[in-house]
Amino acid sequence: MAVVAVVVHHDRPRAAEVAATTIDWLRGLGHDVRVPTEDADRIGRPELAVDDRDLAAGADVALSLGGDGTMLRTVSLVARSDVPVVGVNFGHLGYLTDVEPDGVQAALERVLAGDFRVEHRMLLAATVRQAGEPVREVVALNEVVLEKTTSGHTVRIDVELDRARFTPYAADALIVATPTGSTAYAFSARGPIVDPTHRALLLTPVSPHMLFDRTLVLDDDAVVGLTVGEPRSAALVVDGHSLCELAPGDTVTCRAAGHTARLVVFGPRDFHAILKAKFGLADR
Repeated sequence: MAVVAVVVHHDRPRAAEVAATTIDWLRGLGHDVRVPTEDADRIGRPELAVDDRDLAAGADVALSLGGDGTMLRTVSLVARSDVPVVGVNFGHLGYLTDVEPDGVQAALERVLAGDFRVEHRMLLAATVRQAGEPVREVVALNEVVLEKTTSGHTVRIDVELDRARFTPYAADALIVATPTGSTAYAFSARGPIVDPTHRALLLTPVSPHMLFDRTLVLDDDAVVGLTVGEPRSAALVVDGHSLCELAPGDTVTCRAAGHTARLVVFGPRDFHAILKAKFGLADR
């Protein structure tokens, strides 16, 4: 029997309803289901609750019920254990989800029968150092961001590329993104759209107060070092979640992670068609 991790959007009642029926169906077939503690409380299934750190251990597949944000959270919980993720879309047109709500059971039947393929997406690994000491390791599917904390002021970020000094940026924020993240925050800062299965690091400034305002597209073995410069602090935001505030002198080192996000797909995923639909691009 399989072990299925289920992650649920906290504010979408329809996602909670589908989670409940899917969990009952899976358990009726003899499969083991586990749910992050906060999600289990939200859907009224505390008996299935596990700590976030234990969610992926021994899991065969993870089911993400929400939108792209829920997919980002699910990937962050299970990617280190190479657990494949089935994304179910309860939001608007998603870049990451591959299944509609009425197709959940059919999708899981195919997964449990081995009738699927995995699309690998590059992840960012970031090491955070405060006062010279490593304090945190984080993984991102979309992006790692250092941004200003004070309205009306920029943040200064000194950048190293492959441990060689590059240049300081004065900007509202500086984004290190994956190809998957090229259609997220980096896109709103006029960064390039990159096919999500490509491997590269994108360094994109947000509203830079300098003449150089272009995105750098770096090789996937590049190491990007970010140091918060004087005189102001910066907020560290990973995949849309604010993690902490960094003081001048604190650093974040970004590189491609040694593992990938494993997204379950059931056929060719037409990224160009998704772009056309997302942006209302017409055929000529």
